This record gives sequence, C-alpha cells and structure tokens, in this order.
Amino acid sequence: MRYVALSPEQRQHALDEMAGDELDVLVLGGGVVGAGAALDAVTRGLRVGLVEARDYASGTSSRSSKLIHGGLRYLEMLDFGLVAEALKERGLLIQRLAPHLVRPVPFIYPLKGRGWERVYAGSGVLLYDSLAMLSRRGRGVPHHRHLTRRGARRIAPSLRKDALVGALQYYDAQVDDARHTMFLSRTAASYGALVASRARVTSLLREGERVTGTVVHDLESGREFEVRARQVVNATGVWTDDTQGLAAERGLFRVRASKGIHLVVPRDRIRSESGLILRTEKSVLFVIPWGRHWIIGTTDTDWELDKAHPAASRSDIDYLLEHVNDVLETPLTHADVEGVYAGLRPLLSGESEATSKLSREHAVAHPVPGLVVVAGGKYTTYRIMAKDAIDEAVHGLESELDRAVPESCTEDVPLLGADGWEARWNQRHILSRRAGLHLVRVEHLLRRYGSLVDEVLELIDEDASLGEPLPGADDYLRAEIVYAASHEGARHLDDVLTRRTRISIETFDRGLRCCEEVAGLMGRVLGWSDGQLALEIEHYQQRVAAERESQEMPDDETADAARLGAADVVPLS
Repeated sequence: MRYVALSPEQRQHALDEMAGDELDVLVLGGGVVGAGAALDAVTRGLRVGLVEARDYASGTSSRSSKLIHGGLRYLEMLDFGLVAEALKERGLLIQRLAPHLVRPVPFIYPLKGRGWERVYAGSGVLLYDSLAMLSRRGRGVPHHRHLTRRGARRIAPSLRKDALVGALQYYDAQVDDARHTMFLSRTAASYGALVASRARVTSLLREGERVTGTVVHDLESGREFEVRARQVVNATGVWTDDTQGLAAERGLFRVRASKGIHLVVPRDRIRSESGLILRTEKSVLFVIPWGRHWIIGTTDTDWELDKAHPAASRSDIDYLLEHVNDVLETPLTHADVEGVYAGLRPLLSGESEATSKLSREHAVAHPVPGLVVVAGGKYTTYRIMAKDAIDEAVHGLESELDRAVPESCTEDVPLLGADGWEARWNQRHILSRRAGLHLVRVEHLLRRYGSLVDEVLELIDEDASLGEPLPGADDYLRAEIVYAASHEGARHLDDVLTRRTRISIETFDRGLRCCEEVAGLMGRVLGWSDGQLALEIEHYQQRVAAERESQEMPDDETADAARLGAADVVPLS
C-alpha cells in the first residue's frame, strides 16, 4: 500500500478511471458505511469506485454523538447480539483499526433511587463489561465502578447534591466521526479504490432488469459520464429510498429519518472530569467531553423535511438545556451555547411508531440484479454493515469473475495513521522539540493524524508561518487547513470549517472570524480565483446566518424554512 492524498489531481484521476474500464463494485455514498464498503471491497482484490454527491461524511456521518459504543439502552430492549457486536467493534477500533482516532471516555450515571436502582443499573453495566470481555478483542477500556454521592461529586462537582444518591462510572469510546470517515475513504484510495466527492449519481444504467452502472454528474466541472459496474452498492443512508427510486423498483425495506440535535458548550461551564449519561422520558442524554468543550445530546424526533440540512429549532435546544439543567448546580443558558448541529439517523421503518424504539440493526438486500442496498445500523458497527453489503455483492459477482473472491479482511486492516501510532505518540516530546511546537500542539496533531503527522509537520518545515494558530480558532494550526485541501479531499470552505476541523461548532462566532483566512489558505492549494474566494466566504457567512435564524424558530417547519435560506455552494442540479 502507498499513501494516497485525496488531492484535486487524485479526484480527477479517479473520475477519469471510473469513466473508462468497468468496475467490479461501484459504491454510492461517502458516509461511514459507503467508505467502509469501498475499503472492504478493494482489500478483497476487487476493482472499486466510490462516488459522493457532497463531501465525505457530509450527512449523518459527521453529525453523530461521536461515540463508539455498544449502546447501554439496547440491553433494556434485550438486544444482546447487537450490543455484543458493537462492543467487539469498539475494541477493534481502539486497539487495532484506529487507535489514533478512537479513545476511551468515562461516563457517570447518576442514581436517584436507593437500593433497587443500583442493583438494576449495576447489573446492566456489569453485563455490558462482560459482553465486551467475551468478545475476541477484549474490552479496550477500564472496568466500571460504583460511586457514592460524595465520590461522584468529587469527579463531577457540577452535579447537584439532590440530583443523585450515588452513581456508576463506566467507559465507552469517542471518535471524530467526520475525520474517521474521511480516513476510511483515504485508506480505501491508498489500497487502489477510485474515490471522488462532489460526484452525483443522476440515474442508473440498465440492461433488461439488471443494473449495470450509473450516470455520474461531476458537480465541479459540469461533466456527465457513465460508470459501468458489475455491482452497484447503494449506501446512501437517509437518502436510500431516493437512490432506490432511480431503479424504478419498489424497495424491500424503507428508511425512516430520526433527527438528533447536539449542543456544544465550553468546558468551563460544567466542572467534571467525566462525561455524564442521564435518563430522559424518551431516551438517554449524554454530556460528552470534547477537548475544550462538552457535547450535549441528543434528541430523537421524526423528520420528514430537508435531508441535506436538518435544522435544530429553539424547542430542540430548550429540550436539551432543560434536561441537562435538571442535574447541574449552575444551569446552562442559551448564551452558553457555542455551537449546534443536527443529524438524521437512518432507521429501518415498520417496527415501531416511536423512532427511539426502532431497531438499530441493519438490513442488506439485492432488489434487482446488479444492485445491492444496505441501510439502518449504527455508526459503531459500520464495518459489519460494509462487510455484509460486499458479501451480498460478491454473490452477484461469482458467476462473472473467473476467480474466487476472498472473505472480508478489514478486521485486520488498520486505517492510515494507525501503523506506528504508538511509537509516534511515545516520541511526541522529540517531535515537539524538532518541530518547534508546544507539546500540547503535537499531541493535538497526533490525535488527528496519527503517524501521518509527519506530512503535516513537513508543511511547517517548508513554510514556518503554517505553524501559527488560526486567528479566532487557535486550537488549529494554519498547516491543517492547507493539508485538508491538499491531502484530505476538502473542496470548499465549509468542508474544512465543519468537517476537517470542527470550528463551526467550537467557536461562538461559528468560524466567521477565521473564514477569510481559511479560504485564503485553501484557495492557494485549489487555485481559486478572486471570484471563487469571495463566493466561498459569502456562502459560509450566509450558512451561519441561516443556521442561527433556524435555531430561533419555534418548530421544525419554520426552522427548516429558515435553514433553506442559504443555498449550497455547489448546487446538486
């Protein structure tokens, strides 16, 4: 394998190659499942392409709770198989596949009832840890422990004394979902997959009843071309039904969208060394450590409006603030909220009217020859979903290929940046001195790039000014912006501010102060004209304004209308 940069040149090469020879598998959708499917297929020795209409992880896969977890609440639903499967994947990600991106995070679960609740909840987390231990990959995180009220408040002084009689502390893991998804795509490309963002499928090619490929519209150049493939995998998440509609066939299942919103507040607003997990009348609420911030979420409501830009309303925000304030000594207010983001869960419909009760298990179908559909599931089990989808595609390939296709091997395929990660982490003091950066800066880079950190440091070696922090977003270095455009497939300003970094939700100004600087750095790599530079900045400013307006609206309908006031920088049509 050779490291491949998701550069403008790579993208053009991928599109040209896809327009040439027939592929074995073409994956539609650059979310975590689509990227995982591309990696699974290419590491089986298949010729693979992946196209994404927007940016990698631009949908659900950048807007999750950013947790890699088994799902404690699924134990109450007696869904032990799903929990065990997810806990095994958690261990794999922490220990082998992406140790630079996935790390343990502690949570406190406050107990409000005496005796019975400690036994009930304690049995649940004991089972949770036991299921993790029974997986072949082990736990990967510390064991849970019981806490007195005093012990819990020593760890989390912001907890109100009357909000608990004791607590449990257990561990799960967290990830920057958008970066992880991008790393999946880049790893697939490094093994030979042809991957391209801003490439929209407009129709499916048919020969009789068989799907034989797609028509792809390059949204950057306006070029339209055919991509021939023996098998097409629809991994478009909440857009599954829309993509399925291109086949003019009735799907074997439907996908229902459930909206979840999250708030981001500064770390000093809640004094705690641990995250929190709270019960609500509908689901659970997490307070998750996130660098110098907390992520608070999530809601769980049916959504039938715009899928590309789900909007958070004021009532959504009020709901989260009300429930988290139930346990805090110093209540949070709207003024404490730095950022808000909303995402849609792709749930399989038909099992319950309440979206919070819908199964998170996934389904794979072969509705017509040449077309595989995968949907449902949860972020943590993306690799299993990808494997199952490619297994199904392989069934359709067996009669056409003159060789056997190997089984999935992604359990043993680390993502880029994972190899050598531990050694580079141990050398962080040396890297700090060599690069002339504070140790904290180097640790930040290692947790975002792993052993690829040297590629970022080389940019600083060539131009010392890139070692300076961004004005108004000083958690990030200027080099990271250049690297996002040259190596990580960022094509537009909001790709960087919302996904390659999290500036759009980690600053009170939502990235407005630094957007001109970021656009200038990107423009040098991507060859933007003055007109394109101005367009990118104007679009981002309009997006922020529309999001802020939507978050003042009272309900979903008015919030959606306000958010749609800002058009996409690259229209899909």
